[in-house]
Amino acid sequence: MDTHYVTLNPQTPIAEAVQLFQPPHAEKGSRIFGLMVTNDQGQLVGMLSMYDFFLLLRPKHIHIWGEMADLDLTGIITEACQKAKSIRVGDIMTTDLITITPDTHMLLIVDIMIKKHVRRIPVLEQGKILGIVYISKVFDHLLEHLVN
Repeated sequence: MDTHYVTLNPQTPIAEAVQLFQPPHAEKGSRIFGLMVTNDQGQLVGMLSMYDFFLLLRPKHIHIWGEMADLDLTGIITEACQKAKSIRVGDIMTTDLITITPDTHMLLIVDIMIKKHVRRIPVLEQGKILGIVYISKVFDHLLEHLVN
């Protein structure tokens, strides 16, 4: 579990939030792909991930229009990004959250990540955030056991 983490507020504009996904203090090659969203009382209210950004930028009615290849995509990314800047984190964050407790067994964490297709899981104890478990750290931990 990582106990050093950054959180967002639901009122944070997307233009500010995206800057946290490439923090200047991160290790070289290290990137953040998801962040916890907390209210003013520090309670977990959502998660914002790169997937949420993808859903925001992807044309909403593509299933009606047909395939992406059928669209004129000229300038669509620039236009979508411009529109996204005024949207707030709370408008696109995921609110159906999966959390674990500090005593959750590693194999149960792996099972949750596989079945629920999640790459990060907040760790809560009595509603208080203690940290977050990242799939990459779980993988590193398991690799250590495989190598030794």
